[in-house]
Amino acid sequence: MTDRIVSWHPNPSKPTFVPPPGAVDAHCHVFGPMAQFPFSAKAKYLPEDAGPDKLFALRDYLGFSKNVIVQASCHGTDNSATLDAIAKSNGKARGVAVVDPAISEAELAKLHEGGMRGIRFNFLKRLVDDAPKDKFLEVSRRLPKGWHVVIYFEADILEELRPFMDAIPVPLVIDHMGRPDVTQGPDGADMRAFRALLDSRPDIHFKPTCPDRLDGTGDPWNAFAEAVAPLVADYSDRCIWGTDWPHPNMQDNTPDDGHLVDMIPRIAPTVELQRKLLIDNPNALYWAD
Repeated sequence: MTDRIVSWHPNPSKPTFVPPPGAVDAHCHVFGPMAQFPFSAKAKYLPEDAGPDKLFALRDYLGFSKNVIVQASCHGTDNSATLDAIAKSNGKARGVAVVDPAISEAELAKLHEGGMRGIRFNFLKRLVDDAPKDKFLEVSRRLPKGWHVVIYFEADILEELRPFMDAIPVPLVIDHMGRPDVTQGPDGADMRAFRALLDSRPDIHFKPTCPDRLDGTGDPWNAFAEAVAPLVADYSDRCIWGTDWPHPNMQDNTPDDGHLVDMIPRIAPTVELQRKLLIDNPNALYWAD
């Protein structure tokens, strides 16, 4: 790979929806800068730089107060770029790391000091070559107090992953609801299976995010809004929201971040739901201390 890609909107619109004071963008990433933080040799994509300055400028422009920065797969298990962004946030960011399962307790403690509050397991075959469930389980038993596990998978392997997720001894956060087919509607097979997962244990949280990835009908993503609003209403204490900026691998379908923010009142139409989604739930997971 030599051609670096740009997957984010160059001039996003100003959202109509104004997030409440203290709102958290609880799923975003940083890329590089490559000169300081080289990308992994195993990376499946080579993005242009999208560092903390750009992220925090977008945060302010969209009206958010804090970020949760999720380690991007292009950086592998070297969390230096994410830690650097957290350090530059003036206390306004926390993070989710990707680690070698053999990581030591001392290294996990350093990540905690640097603002990490969870680790991510990625099961998307197009992004990772190896996802060893036995090693993932082992490291999940050694996490610092208060941490959780973030899991990214596609809907077609949900049932296969159920025993693995059942065995994880810390709270779970499911990225992008496990990528259901939202065009099936709120009662479709994928959403019913995801509800069964949420009902299986009370400490599973989820991100009702990425209409641009999940709704092939396109902006304004009406199928997403229709399918996801009932899920947020029924599990209001267990959802967190994020932009997914800088939208890894979305260079051919780059969303307008202002339009993504304007999805919030469509899936969380009341002030109470918006407060839970954007403030209470992410703070409980990432700023409990």
